[in-house]
Amino acid sequence: MKYVKPLSLFKDLLKSEERLLGLDVGGKYIGLAVSDVHNKIASPLSVLLRKKSNIDLMADDFQSLISELSLGGFVVGFPFDRQRSSPDSVQVKLFIDELCKTNKLQGIKYTYWDECFTSKNVELLLKPLNLHPVQAKTIVDKFAAVGILQGYLDYVNKKLNV
Repeated sequence: MKYVKPLSLFKDLLKSEERLLGLDVGGKYIGLAVSDVHNKIASPLSVLLRKKSNIDLMADDFQSLISELSLGGFVVGFPFDRQRSSPDSVQVKLFIDELCKTNKLQGIKYTYWDECFTSKNVELLLKPLNLHPVQAKTIVDKFAAVGILQGYLDYVNKKLNV
């Protein structure tokens, strides 16, 4: 895996017609969202269980998704805080480092995108529905990934006038 700047990732995708995977990395779960073939709209995909002991299995899952969905890159939610490094930001960096060390995702590019309030916004929308906590958590993780990916797609499409 290789880090690239947000606009560089999108410019590379314009040439290849590949899609993007949005990731909302949490302590226990990773919410996933995928872009449409035109890289304009993000949709919820699934949630992966995150354990330090299953990083190789997660890399295998990502390999499968890459081939099944024609993915060209990952947009990883990152809690940008200019004042200090937060535990959440360290957790995201460690996860990406662990994925890179598996050497199973060679050639995949990724970038970070601000995940500011994505989970909180989804939680507020779901609160009136009184869902079971487990069901609500799964929905929050998936739709937080949608918020991250959609924010990125809106920005790069507007910036590049696509």
